[in-house]
Amino acid sequence: MIGIVVVSHSRPLARAAVALAAQMVPTDGAPAIAVAAGVDEDTLGTDATAVAEAIAHVDSPDGVLVFVDLGSALLSTEMALEMIEPDLAARTVVTPAPLVEGLFAAVITASTGAPMDVVRREAENALSMKTGHLAAGN
Repeated sequence: MIGIVVVSHSRPLARAAVALAAQMVPTDGAPAIAVAAGVDEDTLGTDATAVAEAIAHVDSPDGVLVFVDLGSALLSTEMALEMIEPDLAARTVVTPAPLVEGLFAAVITASTGAPMDVVRREAENALSMKTGHLAAGN
């Protein structure tokens, strides 16, 4: 099963998104999820070292899918990929998927044992229901 990392500027935001998604799957069938968010509980920011540690923590032969919230979270993640072992970096995928909807879809899909390409696709298509609904109303 793939591992999942959430990189956010806000630790409470990341933990809330993970808690929401985790409620959809049984605890014993959930993918490993790590949060690399905030400098501490109250200070916003990202830290490449924390991201690298989170990726290593949830590493799986099936890969690691990383969600980011804003631009510098992506920059910290890119730096982290340069800090970790090349094998681990090669099986780590950073997704442009929306944080909440994408994470929700990824956790559910990963819990079925789906491979990285399927989990990633589901995460990245997670906004389609919302965008379709809103487009139909215009």
